[in-house]
Amino acid sequence: MYNIFRYSVWLDSKLRLQSDPLLILEYFLWRKGNEYAISNHYDRHCVWEEVARNKKLNKFNHTIIDQQFAFYQADGLKKFNASDPSKLLPSYVPEGSFIVRAHTPMSNLFSCLWFNEVNRFTPRDQLSFAYTYLKLRRTNPGKQFHLNMFKVQDLIQMTSKPN
Repeated sequence: MYNIFRYSVWLDSKLRLQSDPLLILEYFLWRKGNEYAISNHYDRHCVWEEVARNKKLNKFNHTIIDQQFAFYQADGLKKFNASDPSKLLPSYVPEGSFIVRAHTPMSNLFSCLWFNEVNRFTPRDQLSFAYTYLKLRRTNPGKQFHLNMFKVQDLIQMTSKPN
């Protein structure tokens, strides 16, 4: 089957769309030429913090989380530094309840690679997001991937919690 859809908007079950989908595409993608949009986590920005939080709340098997985290560090993942002027993302931890995508080759590749990481290690997608993005950029230096990582506040006017 051939995919004829050029865009998709994914909402977690805790959200309900309150705006015209075309306005969402315009706001999160078209306005600045992005092909993928996801919000920053509202509280944590570094994978180190997210690992600790997942283990504290027993979100998944600690041994598997440790293996995943050790693998990412061995492959070059560094702590997030908000004051680094050359940082590629405003945060290393997304709040993955809302994703807007243009189905471009790079966006599709990123989504596949991210899913592979979730499948390989843990379903805790926040742990693998930054690693996947940074590795994609590192292994494809000649190809641009325009990712909009926005603040949760930008999302509030577009969605609401269900009743």
